[in-house]
Amino acid sequence: MELVAGCYEQVLFGFAIRREPDAGGEHREQKWTAVADFTHHAHTASLSAVAVNSRFVVTGSKDETIHIYDMKKKIDHGALVHHNGTITCLKFYGNRHLISGAEDGLICVWDAKKWECLKSIKAHKGHVTFLSIHPSGKLALSVGTDKTLRTWNLVEGRSAFIKNIKQNAHIVEWSPRGERYIVVILNKINVYQLDTASVSGTITNEKRISSVTFLSESVLAVAGDEEVVRFFDCDSLMCVCEFKAHENRVKDIFSFEDPEHHIIVTASSDGFIKMWKLKQDKKVPPSLLCEVKTNARLTCLGVWLDRVTDTQESLPSAAEPSPVSKEQSKINKREAGDIVQEEERQSKSNAKKCGLTGDSNKPTKGNIVVSTKKRKMVEMLEKKKRKKKKT
Repeated sequence: MELVAGCYEQVLFGFAIRREPDAGGEHREQKWTAVADFTHHAHTASLSAVAVNSRFVVTGSKDETIHIYDMKKKIDHGALVHHNGTITCLKFYGNRHLISGAEDGLICVWDAKKWECLKSIKAHKGHVTFLSIHPSGKLALSVGTDKTLRTWNLVEGRSAFIKNIKQNAHIVEWSPRGERYIVVILNKINVYQLDTASVSGTITNEKRISSVTFLSESVLAVAGDEEVVRFFDCDSLMCVCEFKAHENRVKDIFSFEDPEHHIIVTASSDGFIKMWKLKQDKKVPPSLLCEVKTNARLTCLGVWLDRVTDTQESLPSAAEPSPVSKEQSKINKREAGDIVQEEERQSKSNAKKCGLTGDSNKPTKGNIVVSTKKRKMVEMLEKKKRKKKKT
């Protein structure tokens, strides 16, 4: 197990987690410690997103690139250079696919074996601010600065529905079973039910929300521009627990389960990464397992679990029907005022622009994994050219 975190200082940190029996005897709990394992300085600007699968850690940055780091070999694996804007979100689905979103309005689907761009979709008129993949792998949700929530059919690689939400949302997240999803606007969380596609309630946090993670189908952990982390019940919309996690605002939060524990990890602007063990009763604050100080202004967080197998190997093939899309089509007829189906003509023209239909002999830059050294050489040559023009 390894904690990975990005920061404003352009570095990716890796901390290996060691578990040793406590000195008090065999019946005592294990002692957890975080040991510095690696630092990776591949980007030329601050890191903005991180995602992890069983082999790789990928990082997105304001330098408009996605860097790949091989966790098995502990080496740089190259860079993906398709986007023209800050990388805002990265999500793996299993070990075979990566989905990226950026300020250029594009959502890209990548083959995480060959590192080729399989699909490039003009998703939003403004920035893509966040995306989330349904547990089935057949749908995704995205939000952007065009004040829309968009549903994507990942089987066919096209837009399914657009919902006007009248404000710019910055987080969207499916629940573990995919029966509900949440949309975050500033300090408010709108809870949507999949079967009705309408808001069932709104949760209000005290400060602007920076990160959320589902602890169960109904309990949501919320971090924001404050030292406190809160657990909210999505049914009652009430705060069931809160605890002080850091000395400064919490930038990112991540949860996972191993055979013995349910754990959340928090990263803060105070430079600390902390691991917490959740209690069975979510009303009881979690206990601190370990902490590590990075001396950096942290921005994003991930956990590499070194699992040999992954049940979610890849996105479904186009041959598989999507049961969720049938539900959504019924919803669309009921709520025509709020949810509008994408025009067929528009989706076809977008597909042609993005290379989703037809054959093209022209190679796209997204299909090339560029080494770090080569990219830095190109940047140096471009700077020299600009200097010559000025003189």
